[in-house]
Amino acid sequence: MNSETPSNTHHCSFCGIEQGKDTPLIAGIEGQICEACVRLAEQVVTNWGRKRSMAELHGNVPKPGDIKRHLDQYVVGQELSKEILSVAVYNHYKRLRHESREILGLAAEDAEVQVGKSNILMIGPTGTGKTLLASTLARIVGVPFVVADATTLTQAGYVGDDVENILVRLLEAADGSVERAEWGIVYIDEVDKLAKSPEMAINTRDISGEGVQQALLRFVEGSQVKVAARGRRREGGGGGEEVTIDTRNILFIAGGAFPGLEKHVEKRIGPPRGEIGFHAPMQDSKKPPLEDLLAEILPEDLRRFGLIPEFIGRFPVIAPLEPLDEEAFVRILTEPRDALVRQYQKLFAYEGVELVFTETAIRRIAARTIERDTGARGLRSIIEHILRRPMFEIPSQEDVRQCIVDEDTVESNAPVKLVRAGETGSAAAVG
Repeated sequence: MNSETPSNTHHCSFCGIEQGKDTPLIAGIEGQICEACVRLAEQVVTNWGRKRSMAELHGNVPKPGDIKRHLDQYVVGQELSKEILSVAVYNHYKRLRHESREILGLAAEDAEVQVGKSNILMIGPTGTGKTLLASTLARIVGVPFVVADATTLTQAGYVGDDVENILVRLLEAADGSVERAEWGIVYIDEVDKLAKSPEMAINTRDISGEGVQQALLRFVEGSQVKVAARGRRREGGGGGEEVTIDTRNILFIAGGAFPGLEKHVEKRIGPPRGEIGFHAPMQDSKKPPLEDLLAEILPEDLRRFGLIPEFIGRFPVIAPLEPLDEEAFVRILTEPRDALVRQYQKLFAYEGVELVFTETAIRRIAARTIERDTGARGLRSIIEHILRRPMFEIPSQEDVRQCIVDEDTVESNAPVKLVRAGETGSAAAVG
């Protein structure tokens, strides 16, 4: 043995660096490894996982038709919006495959083409299914998905959620994997609340409106953003780790009711005012249907509503959602896989009771929802009011076998009919 080399000197088994005061080694059974090699090994293993995920994705990419059929099981109507979202998610998958050139074996000239993304803006009255469409997509896609509420966002330095928290939540949805988070989908709800109010004073800081729009620009367009990795702490460091997320391939979907937007559209597409005075010809005062106005939305209408042009330009695809009529509410109550009627029937089944809605009762519930003008969310409120008393009493009555909701129950608040053991019900079940 060389007398100049101490017998207790160790070297990294991977790179050969010598152990020292500034270079500690992690000892194994038959070797040692330094910190630099540990981090390099982590990157290699992460890359293996990404390649495996993309290899699986390559053979199981859902087609737009498959995605729409899955949405049809949970969302009634909104055919145009479902088609737009299905195409957007499918293109998102294709963009991920394009980014993984090594797996797909793309030619060098193909690798030079950078496939961009088309963020989506969903516009429609409240209760038409915007949030439901987004949450249903979470069950379909194999990438991290997060729903953010724009009403909680404020500019950095003010009380509330910073825009960066959206990416922190996306990273959590990806189980801390930055690579998977960079393929994710973000749905920003209530984005119409970010519109700048024309009544706001010039010197007043709009900390939850235009300022948040400005802060979202670099996220939506694509940039390198540093965020805190929650739950990932350095041992003995005491502080949170920061990671960098590339938002180029994150698909952003925004949604909002945009109340009053149709007035800007109607003013733009309406016939110009001609002559005035007593002898001026009368103009048709009939307004176009709301769904027709929403289909005619242009970026200039959104700008008049209060969104800044830079924000509008980063959402090139506009998906209008049409208002729901009585027939649509009837279908929402009975057709989807998790329809409200089926949900309450399951709740009553836990007590051994069959819950029955007559067809006329279903239609009266739909009609009352239209009168309240609260959208599909109003259906649950009406059913809860109707079934409140039975849900309170039935658990204490073991002989009840059937609960019947008919038109009188909905229309005049008559008591729900209870059929007990030995009696016979007279209503036909719906749903």
